[in-house]
Amino acid sequence: MTPRGERERPRPAGRDFTFGAVVLHGGRWLPLIGIAALVDSLAMLALPFVFGRTVDAIVGGGDVNRWLLVATGLIVVSIVSDLVDTFADAACSAGTTAWLRHRLIRHVLAIGPVGTRRFTTGDLVSRVSSNAVDAARAGPSSVTVGAAALPPVGSLVLLAYIDVWLAAAFLAGVALVALVLLAFARRTAEVALAYQQAQGRIAARLTESLTGIRTIAAAGTVDREDERVLQPLPGLHDHGMRTWSVLARSSAQAAVVGPIVLVAVLAAGGLQLVDGRITAGEFFAASQYAVMGAGLGALTGVFAELARARAGVQRAAEVFDVPPIWYGRRELPPGPGRLEFRGVTVRGDDSVLLDGVDLVVPGEAAVAVVGRSGAGKSVLAAVAGRLRDPDEGQVLLDGVPLHEIGHDSLRAAVGCAFEEPELVGATAGDAIGLGLERGLVVAAAHATHAYEFVSRLPEGFDTALHDAPMSGGERQRVGLARAWHAGRLLVLDDATSSLDTVTEMQISRTLTGDLGRRTRLIVTHRAATAARADLVVWLEDGRVRACGPHAQLWDDLAYREVFG
Repeated sequence: MTPRGERERPRPAGRDFTFGAVVLHGGRWLPLIGIAALVDSLAMLALPFVFGRTVDAIVGGGDVNRWLLVATGLIVVSIVSDLVDTFADAACSAGTTAWLRHRLIRHVLAIGPVGTRRFTTGDLVSRVSSNAVDAARAGPSSVTVGAAALPPVGSLVLLAYIDVWLAAAFLAGVALVALVLLAFARRTAEVALAYQQAQGRIAARLTESLTGIRTIAAAGTVDREDERVLQPLPGLHDHGMRTWSVLARSSAQAAVVGPIVLVAVLAAGGLQLVDGRITAGEFFAASQYAVMGAGLGALTGVFAELARARAGVQRAAEVFDVPPIWYGRRELPPGPGRLEFRGVTVRGDDSVLLDGVDLVVPGEAAVAVVGRSGAGKSVLAAVAGRLRDPDEGQVLLDGVPLHEIGHDSLRAAVGCAFEEPELVGATAGDAIGLGLERGLVVAAAHATHAYEFVSRLPEGFDTALHDAPMSGGERQRVGLARAWHAGRLLVLDDATSSLDTVTEMQISRTLTGDLGRRTRLIVTHRAATAARADLVVWLEDGRVRACGPHAQLWDDLAYREVFG
């Protein structure tokens, strides 16, 4: 039974994200594609029969014009259905691509920073961009492959109608073509997935390089970085060559088998024509049906597209397999922002980051968190802001476990600022408070001393973010202003480390002063900030070594060494 205030943990979306689900999302476009392909196939199947009748009419002095008129009508129907198929195919692919990208982006944002650590940034971008396009072809390519069965089946039926020996010769050849296509489909699926994975590795390394491009330029390591980014390129080349090798081999096999089908049907038809069992027009029609059967080999491109679609769906499903952060339904009761850690343990890949932390952060207090590098300060801040959940224990805000609080209620109550904030939004004002009233945005900028430089931008708060170059300290002030709107708890993870001494002192005084019913958890390396805090939490090796006023802890030499 689900405890009060909690929602049942959602299943990983990857279980429901299957190739069939992507196909079905094509909706109304898939029947239209199927009907258009069906009409086109029927028209093309009818044409050889009509042309055969035309030949017989010419030979026998019949009504040639009537059959030519029917042939013209069939050609027009084929052209129109082909146009409809092309339009519906493009519309289906575009709609499915948009749907898939929307789902992927929402899920990537929902799984949070811990979930996305399983993938590199560039690899995620590759999955959302190029792989989503491949996956979106699942529906159209499936319908195309299904519709491709009609011409050979129809040709077989019509050849049997003309003469059973023609059908037997045709069937033997088409069976060989089908075996070629099945072997091609199996080989292509593996190669397509490997190719997409290699593309993702290159995209990941390129993203890393673009992020650190100033460092690369300053270090003079452009050539080495170029080699590092393109290191997977030979593998990509090998996978590409394997793809083309499989395609070329299958195309060559189909090119050999195809004429065998035609020769077999023509030979059987020639004998039947000599014996007078079929007419010249029927012989002509039989040759055209043989060409249709031999044309199955051209479907290697369609099967290759189907394989890429399956690989794209598999790559997207791997993202959906990561469960999102889930939230409860409870609203926060009135309270001062009292934060409590009860037996909180957080594990990394091969170490314990926080080890059974029991801690109470008084409501409306300014509490500094200090410790050497690797002591667990940032992990404690992430758990407090519910950017990650503990492996054991729980964190409570005003008596309510964080995981039971509804998303909107929690994010309105808790704000987080970081050492290296990533600014998002169209304008500088959006980076501070997207969707908020301008008055609140300006007030937050004043409180964090961001107003001084934002107001000097060409368009002030309406300046496009990409036209607003900022220093590290200025970015931190914008990051602080973004978190300023939180109503109950501010979690600041070394969020003033890049500020100049004067600005840091001003903001530190603001943070450690009376903020009106807001609790502040401040990760810091500066003794001055710890001195102004109401309480200091001293972490060491993932445990709370001591907790008390800065002046009291200062008597401990090991505590003083934390600040260098």
